[in-house]
Amino acid sequence: METRVRLEPWGPDDFRLLVRCNSAEMTAHLGGPESEEKLADRQRRYEALGAREPAAGRMFRVVLGAEAVGSIGFWEREWHGEPVYETGWAVLPEFQGRGLAATALAELVAHVRAHGSRGALHAFPGTDHPASNAVCRRAGFTCLGRVDFEYPPGTPHPSNDWRLPLTA
Repeated sequence: METRVRLEPWGPDDFRLLVRCNSAEMTAHLGGPESEEKLADRQRRYEALGAREPAAGRMFRVVLGAEAVGSIGFWEREWHGEPVYETGWAVLPEFQGRGLAATALAELVAHVRAHGSRGALHAFPGTDHPASNAVCRRAGFTCLGRVDFEYPPGTPHPSNDWRLPLTA
């Protein structure tokens, strides 16, 4: 079973992938599907992030063979007074359970270490999302405990704060 994935920069043609990732099944742990208007805004933000300097963050499509199977990215944020990066990912249902998210996250970590300027990468999967928590564990992140993380903004969601140092 092939698990080698590539990360390719997010571009204008990736809106279809964004729509596929917006299903009720894919957004169950993220507050549910977004409106068409919010998706269009998300697409603009993803493209704009790619136009900034590499240390600002990036969104990527996750590609297996010739097929886009999901998305992953990192972006700047402040967390408890510290400038860090945050990461998030999605793998389409028909490709889940094959280790692709963990493989993509390992590729992303290598990219962030090569191009980033902040000391740590955080992920905030819901406490009710065992698969994403397992991805963090497998990628070497340390769970710092439960937090009420706002996602979507304004909606506190019980999450785990996973942290990976980016420097020795």
